[in-house]
Amino acid sequence: MDCDTGTDDAVAILALHQLECTEITGFSTVCGNSGLENSYRNTRSLNTICRSAYPVYRGADRPLIRERIHALDVHGKNGLGDVLVPLPENETVYSEPAWDALYAAAKEYEGKLRLIATGPLTNIAIAFTKYPDLPKLISTMLIMGGATREGNVTSCAEFNIYADPDAASIVLRSGVPIVLCPLDVTEKMILTQEDMEELRDCGNDAGKFVYDVLQKPWAFHKSLGNKGVQMHDSCPVLYLAYPEMFEAEEAGVVVETKSELTMGKTVTDLYSDKQFEFKNALVVLDGDPKAFSEKLKELIKGI
Repeated sequence: MDCDTGTDDAVAILALHQLECTEITGFSTVCGNSGLENSYRNTRSLNTICRSAYPVYRGADRPLIRERIHALDVHGKNGLGDVLVPLPENETVYSEPAWDALYAAAKEYEGKLRLIATGPLTNIAIAFTKYPDLPKLISTMLIMGGATREGNVTSCAEFNIYADPDAASIVLRSGVPIVLCPLDVTEKMILTQEDMEELRDCGNDAGKFVYDVLQKPWAFHKSLGNKGVQMHDSCPVLYLAYPEMFEAEEAGVVVETKSELTMGKTVTDLYSDKQFEFKNALVVLDGDPKAFSEKLKELIKGI
């Protein structure tokens, strides 16, 4: 899993930890919701919550060619809702760069590796550029990013893609089988205040952590009139194990990297008479919000 661990990434990591269908090979971190040092530390601190020892690798501290942007108003100054979690005791620190670690894992698993990306795609674009054979070694890539209609950082662009559109363009043109979870579906998948309180009171540290870490984004979402905290990054994780929970359609998807007004837009042929000559992604457009929230809570309660 490649992530910019902020609040919703943290919840997604807890859910991934509980999936019985997966063997987690490692996490790579990238700047995005906040700076790289925050995402790197936050991801390592999730090993404390999970009582695990997953390898965590440091990745890119900036986009390929553009200026950094962050989302501190949603995720807090430390990216984790300003919640402080200690690092694991006696942890192993890995010096291998994220792109090298990804390639090594892909080689080891010989085409069976599934890659989840919940932040800007900088690390993965670097890996694909450095190792041209890497795309053929990845079974599936599940991405939280993009929007087929309106965006959340500009009128037409979603944060993860907008943060590094050049990297996203490289990844979407790579030939890897892609499942794309855009805002169309992720904005529908929420945890309400009642859900968060249920987790707080469930009797385990993970539930209390999720309640605490979501209070900063909950204040943000309430100010917009939303009914709960949007669990963007848990969508590709739950799709991995429960695809029947979602509705998806094959499409051609490209990223706008030139226009000032539409920079970072994921352009699709889903709603146009004119179709691209290729279908490079399975785009998740809808799902069952009730089943989603119940499964997410079930996974977290089991930690």
